[in-house]
Amino acid sequence: MKTLSLLSGTVHTLPADLKKTLVAHPDAAAAWNDITPLARNEWLCWVESAKLIETRERRVERTYTELIEGMRRPCCWPGCMHREKNGK
Repeated sequence: MKTLSLLSGTVHTLPADLKKTLVAHPDAAAAWNDITPLARNEWLCWVESAKLIETRERRVERTYTELIEGMRRPCCWPGCMHREKNGK
């Protein structure tokens, strides 16, 4: 059995709900591991910035579906406000 290693972003770590979803969708997990740490960080910040649980659930679902569709970053997202301006 092959184990699946999912990587985190530069500032944010992979939360359990998103990890569970990515593990359940191997194509999305492969796309996740193929994007840069900064791109993963954008998805993580976008998911974690949701104020309502319903919004977070929709964002987790959109993350895996949009990764499968080839998107590398969340659409219409100004970017992670937690990352330093020097790219770290």
